[in-house]
Amino acid sequence: MEFLKEVLKLQLSIEAIEAPVVNSTRTVNLKDICFQPLFPDVKECTIMSVLNYFQNDYDTLTYAYKNHTYLDHIETCLRNPTSNNSYCDGCPNLMCLGTFGGTVLPYVALGDFPNNNYSQANVLVITFVINNHFNKDDLTDALAWEKEFITLMGNYSSPLFKVSYSAERSIQDELDRESHSDVTTIIVSYVIMFCYIALALGQATTCSRLLIESKVTLGLSGVIIVLLSVMASIGIFGFIGVPATLIIVEVIPFLVLAVGVDNIFILVQTYQRTPRNQNETRQEHIGRVVGEVAPSMLLSSLSESCCFFLGALSMMPAVRVFALYAAVALIIDFLLQITCFVGLMSLDIARQEDSRLDILCCVQCGKKQDARQADSVLFRVFSNIYAPLLLSKYVRPFVVISFIGLLCSSIAVINKLNVGLEQNLSMPSDSFLLDYLNSINDYLSVGPPVYFVVKDGYNYSDVDRQNDICSSYGCNYTSIASQIGVMAGLENRNRSYIAEPPSVWLDDYFDWKRAEGCCSFLIANESVLCPADLRHNDSVCMSCSDATDRPTGEAFVQYLPFFLQDNPGTVCTKGGHAAYESAVELKRNATNHITVGASYVSTYHTILKTSQDYYEALRFARQLSANMSDMLNAGSPDGTKRYEVFAYSIFYVYYEQYLTIWEDTLSNLAYSLIAILVVTYVLMGLDPYSAIVVVVTIVMIIINLLSLMYWWDIQLNAVSLVNLVMAMGISVEFCSHITRTFANACEGSKVDRSKEALSTMGSSVLSGITLTKFVGIVVLAFAKSQIFQVFYFRMYLGIVLFGASHGLIFLPVFLSYAGPCCHRQNKLNAAKSCSREILTNDVDDDHTDSHLHSRVTVETS
Repeated sequence: MEFLKEVLKLQLSIEAIEAPVVNSTRTVNLKDICFQPLFPDVKECTIMSVLNYFQNDYDTLTYAYKNHTYLDHIETCLRNPTSNNSYCDGCPNLMCLGTFGGTVLPYVALGDFPNNNYSQANVLVITFVINNHFNKDDLTDALAWEKEFITLMGNYSSPLFKVSYSAERSIQDELDRESHSDVTTIIVSYVIMFCYIALALGQATTCSRLLIESKVTLGLSGVIIVLLSVMASIGIFGFIGVPATLIIVEVIPFLVLAVGVDNIFILVQTYQRTPRNQNETRQEHIGRVVGEVAPSMLLSSLSESCCFFLGALSMMPAVRVFALYAAVALIIDFLLQITCFVGLMSLDIARQEDSRLDILCCVQCGKKQDARQADSVLFRVFSNIYAPLLLSKYVRPFVVISFIGLLCSSIAVINKLNVGLEQNLSMPSDSFLLDYLNSINDYLSVGPPVYFVVKDGYNYSDVDRQNDICSSYGCNYTSIASQIGVMAGLENRNRSYIAEPPSVWLDDYFDWKRAEGCCSFLIANESVLCPADLRHNDSVCMSCSDATDRPTGEAFVQYLPFFLQDNPGTVCTKGGHAAYESAVELKRNATNHITVGASYVSTYHTILKTSQDYYEALRFARQLSANMSDMLNAGSPDGTKRYEVFAYSIFYVYYEQYLTIWEDTLSNLAYSLIAILVVTYVLMGLDPYSAIVVVVTIVMIIINLLSLMYWWDIQLNAVSLVNLVMAMGISVEFCSHITRTFANACEGSKVDRSKEALSTMGSSVLSGITLTKFVGIVVLAFAKSQIFQVFYFRMYLGIVLFGASHGLIFLPVFLSYAGPCCHRQNKLNAAKSCSREILTNDVDDDHTDSHLHSRVTVETS
C-alpha cells in the first residue's frame, strides 16, 4: 500500500505541473495539452496507470470492506479491465475504467510479469498521452510542459522504488546536449590540424632562416580559404532554401579540408623542389609550377564534385543535402586555390626572398636572396629508400597477394554488416534516457502501438464486407482482425512482431448494438443519442438495441454515430467514444447522409530492442497489410484493387530508410564511381587505362572500409552512408595525383615510372592529406559522444588508413604491373625535343656554340 501511495503521489505531482510558456506570461498544465477522449463531455486526461483502476483517488485506493482490500479490486480489473462490478458482495460499486473513460490495459500499465500473470508484475508503467500537432508552432505549450516534467523527474527520488522516465522531446534534447558537449573536442581536432598544416608547409634550409622560410601565414591562409569555401556553400544553399543538417557542419569541413590541404601541399612542395630557370622571374616560375600541378588539382576536384553531384540523386535527404553542399564547396575551394591561394603564395615567396619574417613580415632579417629550392627530408626518404624498397622484385608480389587477400576477406563479411542506428549510441554516456531505454528492453511486455488502416471507399454496411474486418462470431477466418489475432497467438511472437489481439471497433459496435441499455435515442429527436442517465425512462428514450442481429444497410450508418458518441460508464461499458472516436472517419454529404471513410484496427508490436527489431517489425507489418489488401480485393470482378490497407506506427518514419539502405548505398556508390570514371577518363586525355586503375583502387578502399564497419561494430545508416560517399571523394586524392604523374612519366620501364610517380607525389600525399587528417582524427577518440567515437573517429581513421595504404603501397605496385602507357602528348614532346637536338648538332661548326646554347636554353626553359 505504501508503495502505491507513493506512486500516486508522484503521479498527482506530475498532473499538477504548471509550466511557464516561452516568450509569454502564460502557464500551461497537463489538461491544456493532454489527449481527452471524452472531450467536451469529460475533461480528463488519458493516463495509462494501474492507479486509474481507482480513478487516481486516495480514498478509493485505501478503501477496505471487511476482508477485501485494494488488491482484490486490482485482481478484478486485471481480469476484466472494463468491469463495473464490485469485487465482493456488499462492496460499493468500483469501476475499472479510468477517469478518462477508457480501458487501462494491464499489459500496458504493468511490466516484468511471468507468463501473463499480471499479479506478479514487478514494474508499474505510467503513460501520459499528449496531443501532437503537425504544425510546430502548436507544440509550444507541450514542449514547455515536458521541460518542467523532465526537471521534476530529474530531481525526484524515492527510497521505495527506482524511476526511469522520458518525454517526447527528450531524444532531441539529449542530441543537442551531446552535440554541444563535444564542441571542444571538435575544435581541438581542427586546431591541431591547422597547426600541423602551418608548420609542415615550411622548409627551413638553415637555422638562421627558420623564421623566414616557415610558412605559418601561408598555411593559415590556405585553411581560411577552405573555411570560406564551406561557408560560401552553406550561404548559397541557405539562400536557395536547401536546409542544412548537423552532418553538414560536422563532415563537410573535414572533407574539404582533406581535399584542399592535399592540393596546397602539392602546390607548395612542387614549387619548393622545382629549381628556377636562368633569367626566369618569380611570377614565371610560379606559373610554370601551377601549369604542372593545376591539371592534377582539377582532376581530383572535378572528379569529387561530379561524384557528389551524382550522389545528390539519392532518395535519402541527409545524403542528398550533404552531396549538394559538398560538391559546391569543393568547386569553390578549387577556384579559390588556383586564384587566391596562388596569389598569396606569390606574396609569401616575395617575403621569403626579401628575408622578411613569417607573420611579422614588416621585419627584415638579412639580405635579399632568391628562395632556395631543395628536396624535403620526406621526399628524399621516398625517392631514395621507400620507393626502391616497395618496388623491388621481391616486395611487389607480396604486396599484390596481401591486398588481394585483404579484398577477398572483406568481401566475405560485407553481407553480415548490421543495418540501423541503436538509440543508445546517439545518447551521451550520462543521459537519463539510457536507463529508460534499458528499462523498456528489460521490463515492458508490449512495444509501440500499430494501426492497420483501411482506406476510404470500403462498404461497411454489407455483411460480407463486415466479415472481412471483424473477429466475432460469423466473421471470416481470413479477416483483418483474425489475421492479426493469429499473428499475436504465435508461440514465438517475435516472428510476427505482434504482441496482442487487436482492438476492433466493428466488433465492439456489434456488442454495443446488442447490449441492453446502450443503443438508445430521444423519442423527440431520433437523431440524438439518449443520455445514459435517462435511458431507463421509456417516455423519453427509445431503445434501439437488437440482441439478435448485426446492424446492416442504412441501420449500420444510422446508429454508428451514437456508438462513437456514447461515453462508457456504469450503464453501458461498450460506449465507443473513448476508444474509437478517432478510429472511424464519418463523412456527411450535402444531404447530411453519413458514410464511413477511413478506419483502423489497432494492436501493439512486441518489445523492440534493436534497430533490426524496429525495421523488421515495419517490414512484417507491411507484408501483413499487403496480405489484408489482397484478401479484401479477392474476387474483384475486374481484377482492380479497390481496397487498400496500410500499417502505421509512430516509429515507422524513422526506420523506413533501413528497408532500402543497401539499395541506396550501392546506387550512391555506383553513381559516384561512374562520375569518377568519366571525369578521370576525360581529364587524363581520354586514357581509359588510367581511369580504370583509379576506379579499381577506389573500389578496393570502399570494400575494405565496409569490412572495417563489420569488424568494428559500425552500423550502416544515413551517417555511415554519408561517410562512405565522402570516402569515395577522399579516395580520389589518394589515387589521382600518383596515377596522373605515372601517366605523364615517359622515361624507363613501368617500374621506373612508378618510382618517379611515388617519389614525386607520395611525399605530398603523405604529408598533406594523410598526416593532416590523422593528427585530427586521433583527438576524436576522446569525444564523450558515442556517436562521434563510432561514426567519426572509427570511420575517419579507416578512411585515412585504407586510403593511404592503397594510395602509397598498392597503387604504385599496381601501376608497375598494369599501369597505362605514357601519354601520346608526352611522347610527342619528347620526340620534338630529340629532333631539335639532332638538328642543332648538324649545324655548321662556326655556330655550334650559339646553337648549343640555344638547345640548352630550350631544354631548361
